[in-house]
Amino acid sequence: MRKYFGKILALLLIAIVYTSCETKDMYQGYWVDELNDITKAYIYPYKNEGQNIVAEITIETNGNVDLSKVKAEIPHLKYNKELLIMLTQDDCKHAAFCHTWATIHNRPLSAKYYYDYVHLKANDLPSDVHSYNETLGSTDGAGNEVRFSFTTTVAAEWNGMNDISVIALQPLENYDRFSMKTYLNWRSLIEMLNYDVGIAFHDVKTEAVQNVDSVRKHYGVAQDIMLNKLAGRGCKTLAEPEGNKTYIRAAEGYTPIQAITAQAETEEIYPFTVERDLHKVLQHREFMSVYEAKAEVESQLSLAAENRRAIHIGVHETDLGWDDFLFDLNEKYGKGGRDVVWVPSFEEYYEYNYNRVNGKVEKTVSGNKLTIKVTIPGGQYFYFPSSTINLLGLNMADVKSITSSNSVTGLSYADFTSSTTEGSNLMVNIDCRSSLASHAEHYVKEYEENKSNDLLKADALYFIGRLKDSDQKSSLLNRVK
Repeated sequence: MRKYFGKILALLLIAIVYTSCETKDMYQGYWVDELNDITKAYIYPYKNEGQNIVAEITIETNGNVDLSKVKAEIPHLKYNKELLIMLTQDDCKHAAFCHTWATIHNRPLSAKYYYDYVHLKANDLPSDVHSYNETLGSTDGAGNEVRFSFTTTVAAEWNGMNDISVIALQPLENYDRFSMKTYLNWRSLIEMLNYDVGIAFHDVKTEAVQNVDSVRKHYGVAQDIMLNKLAGRGCKTLAEPEGNKTYIRAAEGYTPIQAITAQAETEEIYPFTVERDLHKVLQHREFMSVYEAKAEVESQLSLAAENRRAIHIGVHETDLGWDDFLFDLNEKYGKGGRDVVWVPSFEEYYEYNYNRVNGKVEKTVSGNKLTIKVTIPGGQYFYFPSSTINLLGLNMADVKSITSSNSVTGLSYADFTSSTTEGSNLMVNIDCRSSLASHAEHYVKEYEENKSNDLLKADALYFIGRLKDSDQKSSLLNRVK
């Protein structure tokens, strides 16, 4: 017995060390941080968003305009942009975080290596990283930044999404920890969602990929996993995998899936002529090269607005070439240039159009006051209750003040001109997300914990900038500035 005692004790010690290294202790020069624990991760409380939201905007004028002649309408594209561009990234790629998301939000980029949220948080990054030194997006027409977004598919049923990130305790030449993972992991996805990235179904884990009932059953399995992993955040969009129409037929009988995109047997979307809610319409997307994508943007902008089709780009892996595409888009047609593109996730565009078609805009006049009541119907797994309202026949020069009801958490306004309206008019942007203020405060706290990090400061200011003017907004700004 004694001769085995030493071996048994050694095995027990190894087990103890291995168990402890799963939390935060050293193991061969590495540690696995508690940041991997998604149950402790901050995520915007999407499950708290409501439906049938009623927002009121009250505009007091100087009395120089006949308010009875003012027309209120919701434009086909948010912020009165001139071209809709969407990007959906298939196969739940690791690069969706460290290239696509990282490029948009001015995070480090590597030509050869991959990293996760935990690496970024711990500042454990490859030595070859660089960035564009600016965030990418457009504006809301009133001077506030609106960063580009995109959609990633989610491989919820595959264990690869549970992979954790290992961090070096000190600089190490071994870069195995920066190898490409099979899938984007849950912790990185959670951070992406906090920045409005959209999610979509794609492949499901069944051998019977030609069996409608099996695929539909697995939609439910994948949905339950997402609801659990993402704190109640559900999925309502589908990016068809490999042209398999079984997925489309299965989606037709699966109520939560409402927005679908595919490459064949589809319908081209011309946003300025859309007058239906696109519920379960098979919307066209196209896999194209960076060169082809750039040419398509130029081509569509050369057309009259009503003839422009939505550009919905499908990709698998993204790299420095696609990073450059997004940067060029920002510089030419985003906030660095003409500021004419709207680049939301597929689900945000679906929601905006659905609410535009099915919602209601009502106008009431009392003396020099104009009240606009907007009903945003929403639906299952709707998370972007926001809108742009154009007030045709009214300008900022006529306005003394603009106020809103408590249901409005974000508010901006400015004069605008567009190719689809005559002259200069007033637009009002509203956001009715219930937790915008607490979301902004989260990123203020992130900055306060590391005030030397300019990226965290930029993010805090970005999320504060979404809020309507209030004492709370002023207080948050003072904490950052």
